[in-house]
Amino acid sequence: MMRLYPNAHFKSFLLNALIIIIAFGYALIMGWLLFYRNRYFGEGYSYNIVPFYTIKKYIIHYDHFNFETWFKNLFGNVVLFIPIGVFLPLLNKKYRSVLRLTAATIMLITIVEAAQMVTRLGSFDIDDIILNTFGALIGLLMLRAAVRPV
Repeated sequence: MMRLYPNAHFKSFLLNALIIIIAFGYALIMGWLLFYRNRYFGEGYSYNIVPFYTIKKYIIHYDHFNFETWFKNLFGNVVLFIPIGVFLPLLNKKYRSVLRLTAATIMLITIVEAAQMVTRLGSFDIDDIILNTFGALIGLLMLRAAVRPV
């Protein structure tokens, strides 16, 4: 019998379908968070291409930010992308590789960051890419700890 999801981690059609449904729900929520929630149409393009500039600013000058802003920008950017490191390897075994997951995450987040900047519904920040990728790698580590290899 041919498997519908030949590269997925699990052999069960129902389990893979459930993972896809949850991943799609996650993608919808993330789309809303990244493009619609509390967004305004900015005057110009906003970007940061200097690695660790924003991260360092939030760490060194933490007392210049309210806790919610500080927490969301440092930890929210990590935690909200942990599911990427779970869903991609479960749906395709090739993303169990740290290098492949990192490359896919960087490409995906770069597209999102560029779209935020171009639509002026956010900014392009290399530090967001770094933090989001770190979150995805945490997700991969959690997955490896929780699910035995097939």
